Amino acid sequence: MWEPSWHETQKVQYMTTATLERIPAAAETVEGSAQRSISLEFSSADEVHAGLEGAVAQLIEVAAKDASCGILVTRVHPGRYTVALDETVPFGETYESFAA
Repeated sequence: MWEPSWHETQKVQYMTTATLERIPAAAETVEGSAQRSISLEFSSADEVHAGLEGAVAQLIEVAAKDASCGILVTRVHPGRYTVALDETVPFGETYESFAA
């Protein structure tokens, strides 16, 4: 049976409204500058989906302001991710990658 990949699931979620209950410390912005990258670290697999969804939702708002780039979610190692605006990703898209 076919199951969607994480990337395909994120595309669907991109079209839905997401909420962020708490702003991670790494996501706080400096006054006058827009947040372009969020680093996240999770201690359990149960936290990953909601945490990444919240970070992507936060960066969607930033990306929508200038419509010049998409979002890249990178798995740095198990439990650690970076969600960032990336000019190699088309506007309106969210891609995933794994660090080498």
